[in-house]
Amino acid sequence: MGIKLKTKNKKSMIFTILVITLLSFFLVSYSVFSIVQDRKTINDRIETLNDFVLAVEEDLPRQVYISSFRIIFLFENHITEHGAYITNFNETINEAFFNGTIYNVTQELMQGVTYSGIVEATNEKARKINAEVYLNNPILTITQEDSWRVKSTLVANLYIKDKGDLASWNKTVELVAYVPVENFEDPFYTINTNSLVTNKINRTIYEPFVQGNNVTNLKNHAVNSNYINSSLAPSFVDRLQGKLSSNENGIESIVNIEKLSNQGIEVRSKSVVDYIYFSLDNPASYNVNEMPNWFKIDQDHIEIYDVQGLTS
Repeated sequence: MGIKLKTKNKKSMIFTILVITLLSFFLVSYSVFSIVQDRKTINDRIETLNDFVLAVEEDLPRQVYISSFRIIFLFENHITEHGAYITNFNETINEAFFNGTIYNVTQELMQGVTYSGIVEATNEKARKINAEVYLNNPILTITQEDSWRVKSTLVANLYIKDKGDLASWNKTVELVAYVPVENFEDPFYTINTNSLVTNKINRTIYEPFVQGNNVTNLKNHAVNSNYINSSLAPSFVDRLQGKLSSNENGIESIVNIEKLSNQGIEVRSKSVVDYIYFSLDNPASYNVNEMPNWFKIDQDHIEIYDVQGLTS
């Protein structure tokens, strides 16, 4: 009887040890599984947030482009309505971008594309993945990148965080957008003709201007008042401000005197290169064989327009 009891106790002990071992194994396995699952969840979350950060960095320049395009459009509209160039250029750009106003007048066209509008639109997307976006210390500048494009640059501190405090991104970004100047109206024409003769910036298709003694291309270029790039001329950004000085990213056109005359505008007998014609400068100018009588060119532009030996 005593032997049977000992055997039974021994079996019970073995069973108990086995159960404890199995439970321990289960608990260890469950813990490992939980850790792996938690790590996978965290990795998936970070990957989602990282994809969002990349999407934001790709989308923000597009929004900067829209804002900058509208600011330039509104500048041109202001010039037309008030007959005055844009003063305090950089300050006025930032007024439009941050306040949605130009010279303290609210601009409906800026609704949704101001700084606050861009941040709100970005956060609307961020909320869908439980994140927040901050764009701190922003500075917007608009400069002339080359003759045919305006460069808009927004420098800011981009801070994106997970609302669960799982992860965050903090970096300084330089968001660049390029706005073509073609098809905008040249402020020089708008101001100097009281909007009677406007001229859109269209790049010439008529080069070379002269082939031998054939001036057909030059005539078409002049009649249409198309534009060429010229380091002697003001840039588009300069023109918005009424500046006449030369710029390495300058553009120039030929003023079609007949268009001015047809609108009853008194014409001048001087070089028809636009920034000279609309200025007080009056350098010596020359007629060109086979060109209209009103076409006169100054010495600095004889070679540019290929009329060496054709002047009189």
